[in-house]
Amino acid sequence: MPRERSNWSQMAPPLLLLLLPLAAATAPCAHPAYPSQPASCPAEPVLAPERRETHGGGRILDITHYYREDMPSWESGAGVGQFLWLPASMRNGSLANNSEMRMPTHTGTHVDAPGHVFQHYFDAGFDVDTLDLDVLNGPALLVDVPRDENITAKTMESLHIPKGVQRVLFRTLNTDR
Repeated sequence: MPRERSNWSQMAPPLLLLLLPLAAATAPCAHPAYPSQPASCPAEPVLAPERRETHGGGRILDITHYYREDMPSWESGAGVGQFLWLPASMRNGSLANNSEMRMPTHTGTHVDAPGHVFQHYFDAGFDVDTLDLDVLNGPALLVDVPRDENITAKTMESLHIPKGVQRVLFRTLNTDR
């Protein structure tokens, strides 16, 4: 004899949607990274993301350039163009804000994976998500690249980077923008 479905399974999704705002409204405001509803804390915290600027006893410097439509992008003289959309917005009746971001991987501040220039690494799956973050974080040599040059083999030779340097940051024309 088939078992009759309970009303609970039919009520669960709408009930969860109704309870979700209640849970958010009663959440404690103990951590600045999780802002609360205005009425839930006696003193409203400033809504700002917490920046973590230390790691492993060292200081982290964020060298990321701000994203903008005219930022350099591979094989584009005009820049990346529009890269950010808001296809779902709470202001327009959606349940949540949902951003969409599209741009080539060689846009703005980025790191190249081994698979970018070696086909056998690409075929083996060596992409940026396989890079060891400990290799990317640590002391680095800052090198000024002539503002009127691309970084070529000849440019690299002229920079006189000492042997044994593990990390190099290139200050280019884009740094000045």
